[in-house]
Amino acid sequence: MSSFWSAWIIILTIACIVLCTVLLTWNLTNHVGVPEGEPTGHEFDGIEEINNPLPKWWTIMFYATIVWSVFYFAAYPGLGNWKGLLGWTSSNQGITSLAESKAAIEAQKAAGTPSQLDREYMHANETFGKEFAKYTSRPIEELAYDVEALKVGQRLFLQNCSQCHGSDARGQRGFPNLTDNDWLYGGTVDKIKETLLYGRKAAMPAWGEALGEQGVKEMTAYVLSLSGRKVNDNDAAAGKAKFGMCAACHGADGKGSLAHNLPFGAPNLTDNTWLYGGSAGTIEQSLLKGRNGQMPAFKDTLGEDKIHVIAAYVYRLSRPDDTK
Repeated sequence: MSSFWSAWIIILTIACIVLCTVLLTWNLTNHVGVPEGEPTGHEFDGIEEINNPLPKWWTIMFYATIVWSVFYFAAYPGLGNWKGLLGWTSSNQGITSLAESKAAIEAQKAAGTPSQLDREYMHANETFGKEFAKYTSRPIEELAYDVEALKVGQRLFLQNCSQCHGSDARGQRGFPNLTDNDWLYGGTVDKIKETLLYGRKAAMPAWGEALGEQGVKEMTAYVLSLSGRKVNDNDAAAGKAKFGMCAACHGADGKGSLAHNLPFGAPNLTDNTWLYGGSAGTIEQSLLKGRNGQMPAFKDTLGEDKIHVIAAYVYRLSRPDDTK
């Protein structure tokens, strides 16, 4: 950082501290000409204003905060090029740009020196590796009924999966509910672990141009009728005649690729479980513009040992009442 901007930041910080001190001191002085504790003569809706001073506890805490800010400002680095009286330095002291930061990391790699993150990973693997090894050697079906293993699996799930599937694993728009028995790629232990290891990439093509506005309306009616919804019979009949273009993934009966042992992850259209919503409007949007869902692969980021435990947790989520 240049000397100008360093000085600018320091001056602004000092000015703010001084301003807060002056403002607090000014508010502790009686400027209204009315003795403390006496009415000011202002009244509204039956509420009378009293000239009361600031609470002492609030004033003391405010002054303590100001004193602490002065100490922190003087003792520690972080304001411009100021290194602090204690002489502490941060891990990236002197790196003033993203390019320099990347260059430093690359130089560290070239020299064969592990980064701080790499060192932390190695320490974690050394510390917890043996614990995970105990779980990895056991079948997922068995781990799914081990209370301690499920606690570990739940923590890993919350750290890595809850952002999409929710902390309760019930999913949200575009992200499947993992607590039911409606699976796109299969709910066996092998399929769950495969999904976690390698991820999934689903793609439904857009049919807007091929079908046209009326065709989308008719196909929507037929899809809704598959799950027992009341629709216009003529539109549904016309949509059924066009459904052949969807049968390759969803099956001729609309029960999804899983029912026909197909690898596409196409959902069952005959139930009332909808990934993006089951209203006519959302179905029309799916037909018009298509859908593209992707779950990342965790093989490289988590490793097979942690994935083994998460798979046990996910497997058990849809079997909460099972007892071994």
